[in-house]
Amino acid sequence: MSQQTEPQFAKFAPREATDSTRIDYAFWDEALEYFVFRMGRSIREGAPRVDASTGTRMVYGHDSRYRLEGNRVIFSYLNDDIVSSLTAYREDLERTAEQVDIAALSRNEQLAFWMNLHNVAVIEQIAINYPLSQPSKLKLGTKGAPLDEAKIITIDGVAMSPSDIRTKIVYPNWRDPRVMYGFFRGEIGGPSIQPDAFNSQNLSQLLNKSALDFVNSLRGTEKRGKTLHVSKIYEEGRPFYFNTWPTSIQQHLRKYSTNDVRELVDRTQTVSATIYEPDLSDLAKGEVDPEYGHLESTNDLSLYGTGARTAHQAITPPRGVPRAIGRLIKEQYEKFQKINRRADRSGEVFMLDEEQLEELQKDSEIIE
Repeated sequence: MSQQTEPQFAKFAPREATDSTRIDYAFWDEALEYFVFRMGRSIREGAPRVDASTGTRMVYGHDSRYRLEGNRVIFSYLNDDIVSSLTAYREDLERTAEQVDIAALSRNEQLAFWMNLHNVAVIEQIAINYPLSQPSKLKLGTKGAPLDEAKIITIDGVAMSPSDIRTKIVYPNWRDPRVMYGFFRGEIGGPSIQPDAFNSQNLSQLLNKSALDFVNSLRGTEKRGKTLHVSKIYEEGRPFYFNTWPTSIQQHLRKYSTNDVRELVDRTQTVSATIYEPDLSDLAKGEVDPEYGHLESTNDLSLYGTGARTAHQAITPPRGVPRAIGRLIKEQYEKFQKINRRADRSGEVFMLDEEQLEELQKDSEIIE
């Protein structure tokens, strides 16, 4: 990690743990349970082309080839009261940092705090400004700063952006590249939002889960010609974790890749960080189809419900769902059917060899 921390952020560098305080994230757990919609793992196939609506050339809703990857936040269903509660919770986390010396907590407790705060702030700002199709186009403040660069958080007198949390606090002070997968950017191209809040006990497990999901997705890795194309998030992490590019990124990818992805990594010598899908990670791409389709209550269109704890806890889709959302739900269901036909147990299962499983089990529960 060659980059140095800017002076105003030095106070947040982890010190010897002298405070055993644990922060309660019960509210954030409940919120995520409510508004995270699970899409299941990638099947490493680009989603099919979307045809325009009858009588128009317009395509509403998600049409990206990556649209069936990554969990979604149901932004279009968040009312004003929910949005206000997100703001209140972000402010509560900021006050917590005034009452507790974050840098003196255990390393896992600190990391959970920064990841949850980052994700709360990103989701809050998108919800406030919804509808929008791409978070990167959102401009905030009098200077019109992009969402990722906007100083929307203040901790102990230091104004900071989501990017600051990642690249000026966490990446310079944690050596484990798994931390990259804990930050939700509001975009399909980034790591998936988990339906659980991070805490000091579940960090390692959730980050392993996120790493497996991302590395083995098309938005994470894809071979084109003789080059292995990887996500642009690895370019952001490169100065901190992948100084010996491409060797170090290849080693990292191998650790979390399934057999087919590992074969792609092994067959390429050139690695280029070019993949990123900026579309909003919601159900509707921040768009409203002027015509509303009606999803009938049939088994063929079973909807994996918001907050479902397993992929088998399906609920019946409501009538009057906007057609673009209905299409995405139908495509998601068909993806699960395809996974089942391939004899996978569920959308959350990854086929790893014994050596990989042993390696992942060696990962420290303490994220250094």
